[in-house]
Amino acid sequence: MDMGTTTKALRMLDFFSLTGPEIGLSQMTRLTGYNKATALRLLTELVEYGLVEQDSDTKQYRLGSAVLRLAHLRESSFPTRTVARPFMKDCVEQSGECCHLALLDGFHLNTIAVEDSSAHSTRVVIDAAVRLPLHATASGLAVTAFGSQALREWVQTEKLEQFTSSTIVDPAKLEPVLERVRTTGLAESPDGFEIEVHGIAAPLFDAKGLAIGSIAIATPSSRMNEELRQRIYAILLNASANITRAWGGSFPASFRQHIQT
Repeated sequence: MDMGTTTKALRMLDFFSLTGPEIGLSQMTRLTGYNKATALRLLTELVEYGLVEQDSDTKQYRLGSAVLRLAHLRESSFPTRTVARPFMKDCVEQSGECCHLALLDGFHLNTIAVEDSSAHSTRVVIDAAVRLPLHATASGLAVTAFGSQALREWVQTEKLEQFTSSTIVDPAKLEPVLERVRTTGLAESPDGFEIEVHGIAAPLFDAKGLAIGSIAIATPSSRMNEELRQRIYAILLNASANITRAWGGSFPASFRQHIQT
């Protein structure tokens, strides 16, 4: 595959998160906007690389075993989840709420680990298959505020999707939110991506001091109060510092003031 074809084919993998475990050619054509011949050619090439499988009976497509192999190789060479798990468990134990870890992938975030809480009968359930937008989630806002210039330019120039009535899509209104994140070291998104979900997140940094991911706690909005908010603030800043150090990352000067060194 040439580079352009490779990019188109790999982008098709994202659409498997929008459907059930399997997807048909006609549905993939509608989702991608490609014509049927192009969609079939790209799916066939993905099948050849083991990234996609086709059921011989239903002719439906699903993610292939090569995806698991690549995920294993990634975790073996850079054990992000393994290293972060103990700190995520601490977040859940101390807050009584769900915790999730996300990594930047282009102009979205992918959830790579979730730790659930059994402290409450009503709790947020995180769907790891759903990609997190930069502008509508606490995780996305945390990464954008402390990430590359390209991320900030993207949210200023793209047509942003309105997920709920609380989603901020106006760049002029989004910039003060990002500035507040830089000031506090934390991002909040009350009902911005899902109704009745209040997310709070802290950024995670690479060796260059750029945000590449986030650690977040999600709670039902009805349970959020000032005491819980302040507790989550302290929990997440501590977790951010610990995970960043464990990953071999470094803190930019704008964030170093928020953590204990």
